[in-house]
Amino acid sequence: MAELVFVGCYTGDAGNGTGITTFSRSASGSLTEVTSLPLECPSWLVKHPTLPVLYAVNETASGAVTALSIAPSGSLSVLGTLETGGAHPCHLAVTPDGRFLLCANYTGGSLAVFSLAPDGALLSRTALAQHHGNGPVSDRQEAAHVHMAVPGPGIVSAVDLGTDEIRSYTLSASGDLSLPAVSSLPAGTGPRQLVRRPGTDLAYVVGELAGTVVTVRETSPGAFDVVAVTASTLSSVTPNLVAHLELADTRMYVSNRGPDCVTEFALDEALAVADQSCGANPRHFALVDGTCYVAAQSADAITAFTLTASGEADLKHYPTGSPTFVLPVSLP
Repeated sequence: MAELVFVGCYTGDAGNGTGITTFSRSASGSLTEVTSLPLECPSWLVKHPTLPVLYAVNETASGAVTALSIAPSGSLSVLGTLETGGAHPCHLAVTPDGRFLLCANYTGGSLAVFSLAPDGALLSRTALAQHHGNGPVSDRQEAAHVHMAVPGPGIVSAVDLGTDEIRSYTLSASGDLSLPAVSSLPAGTGPRQLVRRPGTDLAYVVGELAGTVVTVRETSPGAFDVVAVTASTLSSVTPNLVAHLELADTRMYVSNRGPDCVTEFALDEALAVADQSCGANPRHFALVDGTCYVAAQSADAITAFTLTASGEADLKHYPTGSPTFVLPVSLP
């Protein structure tokens, strides 16, 4: 079994990365660079649920998504690229059946759907849902900004930072979208991500602009009511642009840009437990076998620390240009 970590980044005017870098991960959790593939601004990555295929956004003004084949060594080769229909795509998700790729266009304010071939290749864009609206934070919520697309059973929930909404669509067998539910969040939240808690009707929304985590209850598929709003960190440092959220059993972890930490929460107590420093501008992170790997964008490094119950852990650094995303993958 090959344990790999793929790292996406910003390139060109947006950063000093070069494309997607492949690292191997040892049994102890250390990373060693294996290879890299030049690609324009692959800021978010996702793997096909069953195939050795990777998808990357090209977060540019023209907006594209690229499909890549993963070799056993971890090297990548391009299968194809399609335009997303909106500027600066920032998030991707594959439906559990592997038939469709979902794409959030941030500046474009839209949700795109792509059909996938049996081998994972991109076929065509089947739908493009355009959002409209704004919010009270004038410099960030002047228009719709779709930041995440979350597939659920028969539902795709699009998180809109610009309008403080979650818009949930039904996805047809042919890849069309129809809009059954719109859920509002507190004004100025700036929702960035939505993560459902398995086995419950609860989900958690990252409030990037408000520096909060919003607990919501899914009252019917794709419809959400606010339950609670919690500060995303113990730190008082401001501004704080909350970035990413991961669940691990009864724990929740949130990355905070400004305080530059990953905050641990005890879910059942709805309580922030500890802040772990993790390098400048922690945009995304992944949890693997008790280790947290953080894309510390402004530190030009993947940082890593062991999840502990005793506060701050030693931080390891793995240099790489302007990292934005960390994707662990196990290959047979």
